Amino acid sequence: MSAIALHDVASAGARRAELGDIFRRYGAAYLRTHRLTPNRHQAVRAIVNCRTAALGGHRDWCPQCGYEHYQYHSCRNRHCPKCQSLVTAAWVAARQQELLPVPYFHNVFTLPHELNRLILWNDYNRWALFGLLFRAAARTLQELGHHELGGKMGFTMVLHTWDQQLRAHVHVHCLIASGALAADRSRWI
Repeated sequence: MSAIALHDVASAGARRAELGDIFRRYGAAYLRTHRLTPNRHQAVRAIVNCRTAALGGHRDWCPQCGYEHYQYHSCRNRHCPKCQSLVTAAWVAARQQELLPVPYFHNVFTLPHELNRLILWNDYNRWALFGLLFRAAARTLQELGHHELGGKMGFTMVLHTWDQQLRAHVHVHCLIASGALAADRSRWI
């Protein structure tokens, strides 16, 4: 989508453009030329309907002053940026509590792009290849810690499936503690 099109969506109202706005405006044209899996169709539909009359809502009302406020229900889809911002913030806060007081490194393991068509073919392929990617990255880091440091490394991995232009780009971000716990758990190496 061009910057001009994004500007058109953003300037359509006083508020900032959201993903649902973009899907509503350009989604039908996109779907005419691109195939989406049923799960992706469901996510797009949820994001389009999130916090709109399509999902219903409720009315808050003050009997003393008569003030009324209508609020539409959220979709609760894990892919919806509106619904997941609080969940994401809570997840990040919980992970920060787990960090060791040591420096960390960031490493990325990426599947070859030649596998994208296989990954996108169906859910079975997708989950099988995601699992293989996680196991390969974890095993690599575990072996590095064992052979190079003589201990067990600590790391957190997060799967990303798209690049910034929403093209398939399957990769795992790894946050890696700079060191390892000795095999007998007696010291930090």
